[in-house]
Amino acid sequence: MEKVLEVEQLTKLYKNGRGVRNINFSIERGDVVGLLGPNGSGKTTIMKTIMGLCHADSGHVTIFESDVEEDVEKTLSKVGGLIERPAIFEYLSARDNLKMMARYYPGVDAARIDHVMEVVRISRYQKEKAGRFSLGMKQRLGLALAILSEPELVVLDEPTNGLDIEGTVEIREIIKKMAEEKGTSFLIASHLAPELEKTCNKVAVVHEGDLLSFETMGDALKLNPSLEDYFLSMVKDKRGTVLI
Repeated sequence: MEKVLEVEQLTKLYKNGRGVRNINFSIERGDVVGLLGPNGSGKTTIMKTIMGLCHADSGHVTIFESDVEEDVEKTLSKVGGLIERPAIFEYLSARDNLKMMARYYPGVDAARIDHVMEVVRISRYQKEKAGRFSLGMKQRLGLALAILSEPELVVLDEPTNGLDIEGTVEIREIIKKMAEEKGTSFLIASHLAPELEKTCNKVAVVHEGDLLSFETMGDALKLNPSLEDYFLSMVKDKRGTVLI
């Protein structure tokens, strides 16, 4: 399988001592990889480094065999992302936000904008100002922005944040359909083990800045009834006690 993303010995530490150390994992075409860990575990730091939003202290991030540090613009041309919160202009309508983003991608036309709005189910609200959207609606718009250019790798930080049950299921199905039908690869960070279990085919467990494991979902669940139990077993192995 074609390797889309490779993270090698990635270390990024902040002045307060938090960050990540010696992170190693890779994503192949069509993979949906879950980055599982509690708040503050280092998930967002990993994603920001992958997206060129912060510089690593050491290690490498390569996307389609190109180093992010050496040429951010070229390397990220095939990548879409939603990190921390949607990068939207609240005084613009949903459609105008997408039109603004489309200016950076020559191949994106009005038909593509219509399509992504339909995919994330915001077409009926396209003329409404984004500032009036609920948190869940902003997440939908953020996902539309992330997939607008038809990227081959999509990086999503808590993509179902603020969504109700139906919305969560819809986003999950969008991700799985894109992976299966178009070979789009996803890296999805979340602290919700049950959701990643239903969405991903591989999982990386991050805890206090360390990568505790990286396995297929099938292997993770072989000896554990759920991904939540698997996560707790990894933490137990690290600390000698289960955190509850």
